[in-house]
Amino acid sequence: MFYLVKTPFLLKKLYPDCVWRVPANENVLFMTFDDGPDKEVTPFVLEELKKYNARATFFCIGKNVQSNFELYKKIIGDGHAVGNHTYSHVNGWKTDDKKYLDDIYEAKKIIDSNLFRPPYGRITRFQIKALQGEKFNLRTIMWDVLSGDFDLKITGEDCYLNVVKNAVPGSVIVFHDSVKAMQRLQFALPRALQYFTEKGFQFHALSL
Repeated sequence: MFYLVKTPFLLKKLYPDCVWRVPANENVLFMTFDDGPDKEVTPFVLEELKKYNARATFFCIGKNVQSNFELYKKIIGDGHAVGNHTYSHVNGWKTDDKKYLDDIYEAKKIIDSNLFRPPYGRITRFQIKALQGEKFNLRTIMWDVLSGDFDLKITGEDCYLNVVKNAVPGSVIVFHDSVKAMQRLQFALPRALQYFTEKGFQFHALSL
């Protein structure tokens, strides 16, 4: 599995309409969590965030919101932001444009947010432009640091080091509140929150 932990500058220039990092003049980080809500993993994430008075952004899959609606409401009630991550986790590079956009619109009916993150980070320029239109009014949020917690071939310590070695003020960091990521997430997330808190960082939800 190939992926870049730190998003290269060139990729950001190729997709200027996406948010990759938030300009920051202070020690602020933007933790994000994809693929939930999950009844086992999301409560763990919420508890860890609470310990550090941290706010985060949860990019939710529509069908998971329907299955775990009370948990979705708890995310919002705890002061976190939510975003649209499609209804059924479809890949924008491998899906017909109409089908892809319809899937996102289905999720938009139940996820009240103007933020969108494409599954796998795969989206075309045409799709990005369509999401900016009046029907969707969605801002596409990418990232500049991947924890890699979805990667079964690495350890929780690897994920932790991916984050602490690459995050800078304003970084948008990706974790996953999913069963697949749980083993690595359990190790990396508490340690990353502690590390950055001790360095004087705060954790904010995205608001764009």
